[in-house]
Amino acid sequence: MADHLPSEVITDILCRVPANSLLRFRSISKWWRSLIDSTHFIFLHLHKTTYSFLILRQHSHLYRIDLDSPNQAVEIDHPLMCYSNRIKILGSCNGLLCICNIADDIALWNPTLRKHRILPSEPLNRNKTPEENINNNTTFCAAHVHGFGYDSFSGDYKLVSISYFVDLQRGTFDSKVKLFSLRMDSWKSLPSLPYALCCARTMGVFVGGALHWVVTRKLEPDQPDLVVAFDLRLESFKEVELPETVKGNFDMNVALLGGCLSVTENRGVTEMGMGGFDVWVLKVYGSRDSWCKLLTVAQLCEVKNLRPLAYSRNGDGDKVLMEQDRSKLCWYDLKNGDVSCARISGLPSLIEGIVCVGSLVPPKLLSPTSDDSRSELHRLGHGSTRKRRDDFLSKGFKLTL
Repeated sequence: MADHLPSEVITDILCRVPANSLLRFRSISKWWRSLIDSTHFIFLHLHKTTYSFLILRQHSHLYRIDLDSPNQAVEIDHPLMCYSNRIKILGSCNGLLCICNIADDIALWNPTLRKHRILPSEPLNRNKTPEENINNNTTFCAAHVHGFGYDSFSGDYKLVSISYFVDLQRGTFDSKVKLFSLRMDSWKSLPSLPYALCCARTMGVFVGGALHWVVTRKLEPDQPDLVVAFDLRLESFKEVELPETVKGNFDMNVALLGGCLSVTENRGVTEMGMGGFDVWVLKVYGSRDSWCKLLTVAQLCEVKNLRPLAYSRNGDGDKVLMEQDRSKLCWYDLKNGDVSCARISGLPSLIEGIVCVGSLVPPKLLSPTSDDSRSELHRLGHGSTRKRRDDFLSKGFKLTL
């Protein structure tokens, strides 16, 4: 029956089908295979698809959870040797995961296509000065973080590496920033990050054509937390304006939620026994006025870290899937304030999650073949700001445990 439909109609239908199904549809005919493999269709599918899944990491193992029906975690094979040690997820963008192992082998991998590309090794992190060689016991690498994203202006995937060094004797810090360009297939050094990193295990959050981390200006007690963005086009850092009521006096972390930048503020536990977490969402990237408090989770006395991952997909998006202390997943109902553990069979312990889009994008550069493709990929490079539950974003909800 599909043979009698115009090619434009078939294309419009197929670009909304999950990538896993499209890979099977390639065997239907030569025309379908040619269409699905075409650069224009890959970009079009990336623009239209709503299918995404959750990748969970446990040491050297990776697990996949379908967000359309999150009831089972399935272990998946990744392309790197792990030498009986852990694997790290450096970032996710357009269906591509950037991962590395303890030997610093880095792979750009599409788990849907099951295709990967090994990237050149990162150069040595730092050359010590003569003075530091004399006092080499006072300076150490306090953190090494990465971020992975897409520069839509140059049509290039970029990986950022930040090595953060602290001199205990002087109480000073320094950093080395390196950037890998897939287009150039090489690394280069960039100016230092003029901030102190707050979290050693945080990957850069890709939104709005930039990567985001939580930092402070000085290595001193009670310094406020800030959010900085690394613009992949300009290859420079800038501060992100936070909500007026967020002063950075509490611990913060950043995440991607529904295509938007989110900030979680951990207010801790006060003398009155109250505390908890505030989750803010930036509905329009670059507009400070669009910050909205999504929810407040109160009286979580034993919880140290809470990170939003995704909205529920089997309804109106009125629940948020949260990662708690890198050990469990929980659902937070935005309508009635109910909190419940996510019942997922095969769920590992000591988890770290990241959302990945199911796409046909291969681990290499593709050149757009039309103006429409260019504009679609340009939009994707700045992150999706799909409308999700604006009723909830317009005001805060207090959830009590």
